[in-house]
Amino acid sequence: MSIIVYLIGGLALILFSAELFTNGIEWLGKRLKLSEGAVGSILAAVGTALPESMIPVIAILFGTGEAAHEIGIGAILGAPFMLATLALSITGIAALFYTVKGKRREHMLVDHSIMKRDLGFFLLVYSLAIIAAFLPMAYKPPVAILLVITYIFYAARTLRDGKALGEAELKPLYLARKQQEPASPVIVLQVLTALGGIIAGAHLFVDGITHAAEILHISPFVLSIFIAPIATELPEKFNSLIWVRQGKDTLALGNITGAMVFQSSIIPALGIALTPWALSDLALISAILALAGAGLVYLSLKLKKTIRPITLVSTGALYVVFIISAFTI
Repeated sequence: MSIIVYLIGGLALILFSAELFTNGIEWLGKRLKLSEGAVGSILAAVGTALPESMIPVIAILFGTGEAAHEIGIGAILGAPFMLATLALSITGIAALFYTVKGKRREHMLVDHSIMKRDLGFFLLVYSLAIIAAFLPMAYKPPVAILLVITYIFYAARTLRDGKALGEAELKPLYLARKQQEPASPVIVLQVLTALGGIIAGAHLFVDGITHAAEILHISPFVLSIFIAPIATELPEKFNSLIWVRQGKDTLALGNITGAMVFQSSIIPALGIALTPWALSDLALISAILALAGAGLVYLSLKLKKTIRPITLVSTGALYVVFIISAFTI
């Protein structure tokens, strides 16, 4: 019972605090007069990625023993794997069911340049992160630095290319709902409170995973790669279903592919720099399947100049392959 409390309580605290953080960071960006691209594509994107990102950070920095490293690596690899398979598949299924102006989609209504940019960066940086596992220790820190630099370059391109995505209205600040222009100290207070909540929730979740693995005699890696990304990443990606229903396919897929780039560069860089970054057979399988899912969609764009909903749906088969592998290896 205590393990369930740790897991559910930790996840609930993470998700609640992440909502507070995202709301606060958007208002902070507005107060600092940052561009819409900076607020939406950078600050808000990082904010929504915090729940799944803080789990490996806490596990690696504050965990002890081999189990902590397994949890960290599982959470690191789990996010891009889930996004490149299950999240894309769910979006494809939604596109098959929802019509646009009364007609079924034959292909996704996306900006091809944005999709090719995001998927191209993902394939590059995630491949580098996986290759780093086979390099001598002396070469791993430079790879970690390269991943961070690559993400910075990606972010710069996103800011430059993202102006046409439009301006999203900000929700009222949660700590000052009745104020149209909340005071700066209140905004900062909400951001700092949210960060504290995310860190505390991540501590609870990591402890819960560790104890559950011991009792169930299941690898901490397997538990973390399944539970962490589905519980923290998938709920927020249901925004994509809303955008698909509205015919905003670029936003729907961009919500997923943008997160894939962040989760395959900045967070793996931490794992590469602070752990031995030795990947098990199952970890490598998850990485290969994630690259296969993204590669399938990327090839469709390059060769057919389009993305069909059924192509997205087919990536879900890769998730099933991993489930079978996890219980047979």
